[in-house]
Amino acid sequence: MFFRNLTLFRFPTSLDFSELDSQLQQAPLKPVGPLEMSSRGFISPFGRNEEVASHRADEAIWVSVGGEDKILPGAVVNDLLARKLDEIEEKEGRRPGGKTRKRLKDDLLHELLPRAFVKPSRIDAMLDLKSGFIAVDASSRKSAENVVSELRGAMGSFPAVPVNAEVAPQSILTAWIAGEPLPEGLSLGEECEMKDPIDGGAVVKCQHQELRCEEIDKHLEAGKQVTKLALVLDDHVSFVLGDDLIIRKLKFLDGVVDQLESTGSDDLRAELDTRFALMSAEVRRLFTILEGALKFSRME
Repeated sequence: MFFRNLTLFRFPTSLDFSELDSQLQQAPLKPVGPLEMSSRGFISPFGRNEEVASHRADEAIWVSVGGEDKILPGAVVNDLLARKLDEIEEKEGRRPGGKTRKRLKDDLLHELLPRAFVKPSRIDAMLDLKSGFIAVDASSRKSAENVVSELRGAMGSFPAVPVNAEVAPQSILTAWIAGEPLPEGLSLGEECEMKDPIDGGAVVKCQHQELRCEEIDKHLEAGKQVTKLALVLDDHVSFVLGDDLIIRKLKFLDGVVDQLESTGSDDLRAELDTRFALMSAEVRRLFTILEGALKFSRME
């Protein structure tokens, strides 16, 4: 269950989470209704059939938002609507107007929704009580904000805001690739994206390439700025940090996986517990390093 992305939000470390489990139990995922398009709610991190609403390891809490979405392709609806419109035109000798078309489309949706397939989904999140941040396993800020909104609804109040850097992330990423020292523990990966700062300017993407090279230096000399940069934290974690402060392509390397294999547990729940404990420790360390380098604003 290692996360693959991290969209980060800050919250005050003074928040009380002692009632979180019972609060989440009051906001469970409910089956999507016959005439509903979607449903959202909390599920157990260990699976939909488990009763525990959250899981805690030290100062980290794991929560999961489940979803059910009706699959109703627009092309199917539009095709059926076109047929009905053709039938009416043939029968009445005129093409129905906008209001009639809207009513017919609504009628079709109500007819089709109860028979539509349902697609399940889940988004996991980690609450770090010690450092005061939540990391959502989503590369889309909108999806991550929806998880925060679900928590806010369940808790009644959850003053979390997206992380904000006091220095321009592009300038820091560009400086690192240009040769300035990286924070202790971090090293360059083999992927980056550079953009010309003018509107509509050139975009250069590099993959599987040594980033400290003459080719990269020429792009920097031309004024391009780094908007995405692959980094490695020791031999434990690799990731791509964007200037939007979203961490993508998060991958836990042999240094972490070896620790997991050394536990030798055959129990699935125990293994998930161990994975979360290892992951939360690495994510906390990564957050602390980036917080210092990018000067994340704090919440009191």
